[in-house]
Amino acid sequence: MTYPVRRFDAVIVGGGGAGLRAALQTSKAGLNTAVLSKVFPTRSHTVAAQGGISASLGNVQEDRWDWHMYDTVKGSDWLGDQDAIEFMTRAAPDAVIELEHMGMPFDRVESGKIYQRPFGGHTAEHGKRAVERACAVADRTGHAMLHTLYQQNVRANTQFFVEWMALDLVRNEAGDVIGVTALEMETGEVFILHAKAVLFATGGGGRIYASSTNAFMNTGDGLGMAARAGIPLEDMEFWQFHPTGVAGAGVLITEGVRGEGGILLNCNGERFMERYAPTVKDLASRDVVSRAMAMEIFEGRGCGKNKDHVLLKVDHLGADKIIEKLPGIREIAINFAGVDPIKDPIPVVPTTHYMMGGIPTNYRGQVVVPQGDNPEAVVNGFYAAGECACASVHGANRLGTNSLLDLVVFGKAAGDTMISYIQTQETWKELPADAGEFTRQRLARLENQTGGEDVDALRTELQRMVQSHAGVFRTDAILKDGVQKVLALAERVKKTEIKDKSKVWNTARSEALELDNLIEVAKATLTSAEARKESRGAHASDDHPDRDDEVWMKHTLWHAADNSLTYKEVHTKPLTVDYIKPAKRVY
Repeated sequence: MTYPVRRFDAVIVGGGGAGLRAALQTSKAGLNTAVLSKVFPTRSHTVAAQGGISASLGNVQEDRWDWHMYDTVKGSDWLGDQDAIEFMTRAAPDAVIELEHMGMPFDRVESGKIYQRPFGGHTAEHGKRAVERACAVADRTGHAMLHTLYQQNVRANTQFFVEWMALDLVRNEAGDVIGVTALEMETGEVFILHAKAVLFATGGGGRIYASSTNAFMNTGDGLGMAARAGIPLEDMEFWQFHPTGVAGAGVLITEGVRGEGGILLNCNGERFMERYAPTVKDLASRDVVSRAMAMEIFEGRGCGKNKDHVLLKVDHLGADKIIEKLPGIREIAINFAGVDPIKDPIPVVPTTHYMMGGIPTNYRGQVVVPQGDNPEAVVNGFYAAGECACASVHGANRLGTNSLLDLVVFGKAAGDTMISYIQTQETWKELPADAGEFTRQRLARLENQTGGEDVDALRTELQRMVQSHAGVFRTDAILKDGVQKVLALAERVKKTEIKDKSKVWNTARSEALELDNLIEVAKATLTSAEARKESRGAHASDDHPDRDDEVWMKHTLWHAADNSLTYKEVHTKPLTVDYIKPAKRVY
C-alpha cells in the first residue's frame, strides 16, 4: 500500500508563533509553503501566552541588549548556549518593532511608544535592579501575536492544512529529511507530504504531567516523531514549573501580575519571597519562586483547608489597574478559582509550564546531531523552532517573556535558512521505495489490536507517574524508580487498543497516536533527569543540592533506540561579546 503524495517546497508542522513566523519568511520568498496544524492556527498554544515579549527597547527606562543577554544566561543557570543567546537578545528589539509594523496592537506609554512592564529575572546593570522589558498587549500578548502572524500569512498566500496531524518523518538513505506522513483528521486519509525542507514547530509536551498549564493538544508530537526517526532529544530533564497556576485547575496566571505589583503570601499573611530573594522578591526567576512556594507548603505554611497552595494578592493595585492591565487574569480567577482579584487573593500553586529541552538545533534553526568528530552535524532538510526545539537559549530555566521572543526570532531565522537551502535544491529528492511504510505499520497495529490497553487509562497513569517522579523536587531514588516505571509503561503503550475503527473524525485514533509521542517525551525526561547528579535551574535534586560546573556543564542527548544518553558541551563562546562566566545564582 502506498499513500498519495503531495509536493511542497517547505512543509511546516505547527501553526503557532514559530511555525507562522517561519512560514511568513518562506511564503514571502515565493516558496510553495504548507502549514499543518491539529487546530485552527489562531487556537495554537501561543494564544495562551499572557505577560509579554522581552526586548531591550528602553521605552520606560534605560535598557541594553547585553543586560538582557546576561539575565538570560544567568536565568539558564549557565546551561544556555551563549552564541544563541546573544543572537536572540540582539535581534529582540527589531523583532518586536517588526511585529508592531505588522499591526500587533501593543499597549502604549504616554509618549506613544510600546508599553513595557517588569518581569521575573529581568534586570538592569547585571542584576542591580529590576527593569521594564516585557512588551505587552494587556495580558493577552500571545493572542495578539498569533492573530497578527496569521493575518500576515493569509496575505502571503501560505497554504494551511487545518486539523491535520503529522505522524512520522520521511528520511532517505542518506539521512536527509524529505517530508512527513500526515493524517487528515476529518477523513482519516493519510498522505505523504514531500518537501525540500521540513520545519517542526509543534510546541511542547507538557501533557506528560497530570497538572499542567499546557493545552490538551500539547502532546510532544514533534519530539515523538524526531525520536522515532533517530534524532536525539536534548536537555529533557529541564521542565519549568510556573509559580502561579490556579490551584486545582492548573490554568496559568501570568507573571505579569507580579510585574504589575502582585505579591505572594503564605497562610500567615507573610510576603515570604523576601526571605528567598531579598533583592527582587516576587520577581525572582521562575524556578526560584516555584521552589520557595513548594517549601512554604511543605513546611506547613500553605493556605486553604488542605494547606496545599499560597495566595497571590493583587487587590492593593486597585480596580482600575486590574481592569486595564489584567482583564484576562480577572476573568480566569473568577471562572477557575471562584474569586474576584479586585476583592480577594487568588489561590496559586506551581504547575508544569514549559519544556526547556527539545530537538537539538543551532541558532539558525538547523537540526544538529553529533556525528563522528562533529558535535554539530546538520541534518539536511530538517529544521525546528519554538518550544519543540532546543537552540538552548533557555538552558536549565527559561526567563519569562523569552518564549514569545524565541518563537519569532528563531522562527524567522529558520525560515531564512530554509530559503537558502531550498534555493540550492533544483528538484525534490527521491522518496525511498518504502516511504510511509512505518506509518502504515503503526496504523495497522491500532486497527488490528485486540485485548489491548485502554488509551485514556494508560495516559492518566503515565501523567500521574511523571507528576510524582519528576516534580519540583527530585531524589535519586524517586528518579530511578520513575525510569523503571516509564519503561514498563512504554511496553504497555505498544499494545494500546481502540474500539472505534472508523475513519471520519476518529478522536480515539488521534489520542492513541498522541500517546505514542507522550511516552517518548516521558522516557526522555525521566532518563535524562536520573542521570544528572546536580541541581541546576529547574532540575532540583535533594541528593545533589549544588550546581556542579566541573562535571555537569554539558547538555544531555537522549536516544530513543536504546534509551541511552550521550552528552555535548555547552556553547560558552558568544558571537561577539565576552563569555559570561558562571557565578552563584542569587536574586
